[in-house]
Amino acid sequence: MAKISVRKETSTLLFDFNYLGKRCREQTTLRDTTANRRKMEKVLERIEREIVAATFDYAKFFPGSNRAAEFGSKPALLPTPVRRSAVVGFAAQPAIAERTTPTFGEFTAIWLSENTAVWRRNTLKATLVQVNGYLLPRFAEMQMHQILKADCLAFRADIAKPGGSMKKRTLAAKTVNEIMQILGAIIAEGADRYEFPNPMQNVKRLKAPKVHIEPLSFDEVEKFIAKVREDYKQYFIVRFFTGLRTGEVHGLHWKHIDFERREILVRETYGDLGREYTKNESSQREVHMSEPVYQALKVQYEASGHLSEYVFCSRTGTPIDPLNVNKRVWKPTLKLLGMKDRRFYQTRHTAATLWLASGEAPEWIAKQMGHTSTEMLFKVYSRYVPNLTRQDGSAFERLLLQRLGGGEQQ
Repeated sequence: MAKISVRKETSTLLFDFNYLGKRCREQTTLRDTTANRRKMEKVLERIEREIVAATFDYAKFFPGSNRAAEFGSKPALLPTPVRRSAVVGFAAQPAIAERTTPTFGEFTAIWLSENTAVWRRNTLKATLVQVNGYLLPRFAEMQMHQILKADCLAFRADIAKPGGSMKKRTLAAKTVNEIMQILGAIIAEGADRYEFPNPMQNVKRLKAPKVHIEPLSFDEVEKFIAKVREDYKQYFIVRFFTGLRTGEVHGLHWKHIDFERREILVRETYGDLGREYTKNESSQREVHMSEPVYQALKVQYEASGHLSEYVFCSRTGTPIDPLNVNKRVWKPTLKLLGMKDRRFYQTRHTAATLWLASGEAPEWIAKQMGHTSTEMLFKVYSRYVPNLTRQDGSAFERLLLQRLGGGEQQ
C-alpha cells in the first residue's frame, strides 16, 4: 500500500509505493510537517492514478533516481499538456504528464441532463440546490481526473464545520452525507467514462444521529381525532391508520380508492411541483383499509366525491396545501390538547408503531409502509417492537374496533 514515510536518520519524508511488483522508496528534502505531508499525498495519489492508468513515467517524477534507469521511460498513453509538480523539495520539481478530461462543471451539466428524464421533479430540485450551492463553487473549474481524495475530504471538512452551510449555519451530518453522495455519483460516472481511479471510492459517510421519532400513543390519537376540526377528522383518521406519506395523502385520487376490495392504491404524490410518481418503485402499493379508514373514506366521499378527483381537496377542488394544514390544523390541535409539538410526518410513524403494538407481522407492516424489506422497520422502530406474532392485518383491525368502534363489516 502506498504511503508517506519518514527517514529516521534525516527526519525527512519519502515516497513508499509499489511499481511493477517492486517496492520503491524515493527520498525528498521535505521536513515532516502536516503541510508537507499533504503536498506529498497529492503527488502520491497522482502516482497511483497513473500507475493504474498505465501512464506512469518514473523518470519524470524522479529523474535522479536509480530506479528511473531501471524502469526506463514510459510515455503517457494520451498526448496532454505538461504540468509542474506542486511539491517543492524533491527531484527538482519534475514534470508530470496529465491527461485531459471535461471540467467538473461541464460533466455535471451532462450528468444532470441525462438524469432529468428518469428523476422525479423533487429529486431534481433537491439535487440542483446541492450542486449549485456547494459542488460547483468548489469543483467547477477542475478537470474530472484532477479531483483527488484529499480534495473531497477537504471539501467535506469545510461544509461540515460550524457555519459551513450556504446560510452560514451548521449542516447536519445527514445533509453533509447527501451532498457527498451527489459528489460521489458524479465522480463515479466520470471515472467510469474517462477511465480514471475514483477518488471517492473509499470516502466514508459521516456518522449521523439515529432517527428520533415521536409517534402519538393510541390515547393521544383518540383525543386528537375527537378535538380536531370536523372537516379534517376523516383526513387524520386516514393519516393515523394507513401510514401514508404527506404527498401520498394529498395526491390521493378517488379512482385509486377501491371500496370493494378495501384497498387504497398508492400511485402518485402531490407536492410543490404538482403531481408526480411516487418516491420509488416500492412506494407503488396497495394499503389495507381498516374499518375506521373505510368508514372515514365513505364519509369523505359524500363531502368531496362530487367536487374533485382528489379525495382531500379545497373548496375549489384543488389539493389541500400541506403547509397550511400543518400550520392551521395539526399544530393548533396539538397545542389545544397540551401535547408535545411534533413534525407532521409523525402521523406515519404513529401508524407503524400502532401496527407493531397490535402484533402485526413486520413483513406486512413494511409492505403497507412501502418499504422493500423489514430492515428500515427494525432500524427506526426497534424500541416499539413487542413479542411479534404472525398476523395479516386482522390484529390491528381488532384493536381499532375495540378502541374506536366502527360500522358493520362489509
